[in-house]
Amino acid sequence: MDVGPGDAVVWRNRAMTLFDRVSVPVAVCDVYGLVVLANPAMAAEAGTTPGRLRGREVLELFRPQEATQVDRIAEALRLRRRSRYQVSVRWRAPGGAERFGELTADPVSDSVEATPALLVMLRVLGEQTEPPEPGPEPVTPVEGQVLALLAGGATTARAAREMGLTVDGVNYHLRRLSARWSAANRTELVARAYASGVLAAGVWPPQTRAGRTA
Repeated sequence: MDVGPGDAVVWRNRAMTLFDRVSVPVAVCDVYGLVVLANPAMAAEAGTTPGRLRGREVLELFRPQEATQVDRIAEALRLRRRSRYQVSVRWRAPGGAERFGELTADPVSDSVEATPALLVMLRVLGEQTEPPEPGPEPVTPVEGQVLALLAGGATTARAAREMGLTVDGVNYHLRRLSARWSAANRTELVARAYASGVLAAGVWPPQTRAGRTA
């Protein structure tokens, strides 16, 4: 059956209506986890509106409980593996309770060669009404390596070459660290890494201190 341009618009509008009305929290993100589109149910879990979620990082809104899960997913996406990925997460609900659940991400695209987007669904498993006082968040081994290279004077391009990542991949880790530590620039990121004990003091070339990464 042939579908004309008018029919395509009708079906797109129907799909968007369904997307908005479904009760399951759902978002569409780019390959780096930045929200492109979110339904009201997803926005409600973050205590905001769908429009205000656009451009925000989904793993900063819903914090992974195991940082290694995120690294495995990032590597799989870099290799263009198309599988369903799951991440255990926690977040602060609008009422103040600490909730926990699971994010499920499915890569989707129009062709195998195209860079996929991520269809992300949130499953709420429960909440803790009196969360414990949060301690300092650890960094992942990959984040620690990025910080050590920056502290040694490496550019983003050099760090990407040495780590086998793309420049966008290195910038992705830097954005996560900057948001987590509220750092204004890379100099402040390195200073915070030394102050928090992530990087070992008095060692050259810079390296992470054992036991400080996740």
